[in-house]
Amino acid sequence: MLFKNLFVAVALAHIPGLYNKDYIWVDTKQVDQFLAQGMNMFRINFLMERLTPNSLTADFDSNYLGNLTAAVKYITSKGAYAMVQPHNYGRFNGQVISDTAAFKTWWTNVAKQYKDNSLVVFDINNEFHDMSNDLVFSLNQAGIDGIRAAGATTQYITPEGNSWTGAWTWVSSGNAASLIKLKDPKNKLVFQMHQYLDSDGSGTNANCVSSTIFQERLVAATQWLKDNKLQGVIGEFGAGSNAQCLTAVQGGLDYMAKNSDVWLGAIWWAAGPWWGDYIYSMEPTTGAAWSYILPKIKSYFGQ
Repeated sequence: MLFKNLFVAVALAHIPGLYNKDYIWVDTKQVDQFLAQGMNMFRINFLMERLTPNSLTADFDSNYLGNLTAAVKYITSKGAYAMVQPHNYGRFNGQVISDTAAFKTWWTNVAKQYKDNSLVVFDINNEFHDMSNDLVFSLNQAGIDGIRAAGATTQYITPEGNSWTGAWTWVSSGNAASLIKLKDPKNKLVFQMHQYLDSDGSGTNANCVSSTIFQERLVAATQWLKDNKLQGVIGEFGAGSNAQCLTAVQGGLDYMAKNSDVWLGAIWWAAGPWWGDYIYSMEPTTGAAWSYILPKIKSYFGQ
């Protein structure tokens, strides 16, 4: 049930930027290393502005699309899932996306590229925040409609919520009440939530609140999924490489395994080239989490 975020094509310093200077793509050797550990999904993060540089309805940048597609093909050729994920926070060129028709068109154009690959998962947008819940709902629904209009009918779609799509605030933020209204004619929605274990849930601190905090922050969202007969995935989680955080991670994964009727899995944040000494890095073989966390959670793979 454990997957991997590949944070590779996103660096924001320069838009559109230069490949191998401002951003990098998937290292297939690292993909193979994760597959050898038993992981079976890779969340590929990229920027909408680099894929369609001029507007939401513009033509693709052929090189950027080619690199994205090469990553998708490599991962899925190995029998793993590739999550196509615009890492844009509900924004395009720094402005909140409000044109739902254009957003639908963007997703139709993207989904057409992968409509025949059932191992692709479409993630509507990363971590909407500081927007109205009505707009977040409308963008999610437009994305769903656009994907299905492309003829992509076999793939899972993961809507994300407002307020950084936090599991611990899923109910209190209004996401639960709003996104329950989403409709997919193929009934393949998997609600994506993110959950970090530091004091403010931002994923910026190596310390965890307690050894039980992961499970505690999943309880309300789990009940919502059960009450509504829905499924979810933790699209990002991470923690520091220390004893308390390890216990918290294991406790949360135990809880998800016990509730596998509603939780499809969890995706560690993060790995990919250029991570350096990032506190949650699981980059082979230098990342702190690769050596400290990974060996102790392998038993959860495939559950």
